[in-house]
Amino acid sequence: MIFDTDVLIWCFRGNERAARVIESCDSRSISAVSLMELHQGARNKKEQQAIGRFLREMDFHVLPIDENSSHRACIYVEQFCLKASMQLADALIASTAVERAETLCTANVKHYRVVSELSTKIFRPG
Repeated sequence: MIFDTDVLIWCFRGNERAARVIESCDSRSISAVSLMELHQGARNKKEQQAIGRFLREMDFHVLPIDENSSHRACIYVEQFCLKASMQLADALIASTAVERAETLCTANVKHYRVVSELSTKIFRPG
């Protein structure tokens, strides 16, 4: 399972549902894009260290942006940026999941609904 950035943020904010959905998965991954988003959102070095510690303790695999994912993300942005406001980060996260044939767990379903080949698991925080 690949987790979208939003699910991890919910978990960091103490949301029990987010913690349970993460803990229930045997295989946990995030895109390198999500890792960068998490570090950008940290308010200080202590929070950045806590993010790294959490990801290590929960055995998350950080998936790189490879050539195929990059190419697919370019196609998604071209196809969907005007009609569905597809953003760069979402295109890269979606393309990583599609290229790896993984399900993306996200609360931001509207960001990804235009990507028909993407398998999603909808997370509801409350």
